[in-house]
Amino acid sequence: MDQQFFINLEEQFGAHNYKPLDVVLARGEGVWVWDVDDNKYMDCLAAYSAVNQGHCHPKIMKAMMEQAQKLTLTSRAFRNDQLGLLYKELCELTHSHKVLPMNSGAEAVETVIKAVRKWGYKVKGVPQDQAEIIVCENNFHGRTITIVGFSTDDSSRENFGPFTPGFKIIPYGDANALEAAITSNTVGFMVEPIQGEAGVIIPPAGYLKEAKALCEKHNVVLILDEIQTGLGRTGKLLAEEHDGIEADLTLIGKALSGGYYPISAVLSNKEVMDVLRPGEHGSTFGGNPLACAIARTALKVLVEENMIENAATMGKYFLSNLKEKIKGPHIKDVRGKGLMLAVELMPDAGGARKYCETLIKQRLLCKETHENTIRIAPPLVIKKEEIDWALERLEAVLTVR
Repeated sequence: MDQQFFINLEEQFGAHNYKPLDVVLARGEGVWVWDVDDNKYMDCLAAYSAVNQGHCHPKIMKAMMEQAQKLTLTSRAFRNDQLGLLYKELCELTHSHKVLPMNSGAEAVETVIKAVRKWGYKVKGVPQDQAEIIVCENNFHGRTITIVGFSTDDSSRENFGPFTPGFKIIPYGDANALEAAITSNTVGFMVEPIQGEAGVIIPPAGYLKEAKALCEKHNVVLILDEIQTGLGRTGKLLAEEHDGIEADLTLIGKALSGGYYPISAVLSNKEVMDVLRPGEHGSTFGGNPLACAIARTALKVLVEENMIENAATMGKYFLSNLKEKIKGPHIKDVRGKGLMLAVELMPDAGGARKYCETLIKQRLLCKETHENTIRIAPPLVIKKEEIDWALERLEAVLTVR
């Protein structure tokens, strides 16, 4: 069965809520994937940073198989022998005080919205149902009805209202706008250290440090959504480290399992989690032993195999070469941090998708975002010679109008 067979099945029987590039992948290893016709490609998206550790990492696979043969799910009605260990290891690694596990990034965002609102009422003394959370323009925090309600992307919002109230939207990277938006009812400021879906938008240097200071000044909880930027992607364990801060609440997911199983977590450095009491929040699968065993190993290999350091070193090499080689009147900007990179095209370049489609023919998988930006984010295990291989193809495609 060729690729078109599988494409036709998706088109006939699947909801059309995605527009994937037409390559049908069947297996993967490290930075490489193969389609159903056994053509080999380099993956420069890494499942939106969910496979930072590389495809099918053998140690994570071993942990999954061993745990799957012992115990997969208890629900939180009972305890299991993996959850406490994950809590301890995550807290020690990230300097957090408490952890609340969920399954997806969007669930982690919903969790933190509930927790910080209740903290506002119980601890800060905000009048009931008046809590406000500040977010940024061009944010991406997930796809639930509450989350799309505070998006500024029209395609995410149109025909999905009415939306949940209680959110203020300010420009990204503007500390003055943050301070102006804070009121006595402000309970949280939720922000991405780098806006991934918006096109790898990097804020001004020191922005997070200013935001942290403002939140402390006004008793506002700083929430960093590190679901994409966290766990090594930017060359640090957490992107907040570039600004030398620790958020009050940090959201992680995606690479927390190395791509093997859905798991996310809210990390707390402030006594916000203590406001949640039994029965007020939870998930049947949240904190299940299979997810916890996988996450423990995914974190372990990330650190022990120096993937974070590799992301920093290889990211600098990749970015400097992209800036040197990818030039022309149709190139607006080349930017990135660690292995979170982007090439932004001029509006008259015809859109990024056609370049991504051409790159497929060169056996390189990238994905367009926001019409004119090509995102480049390979697994953190990438080697210099593999980057050179990718650069040849990127230069060949992107320097030709």
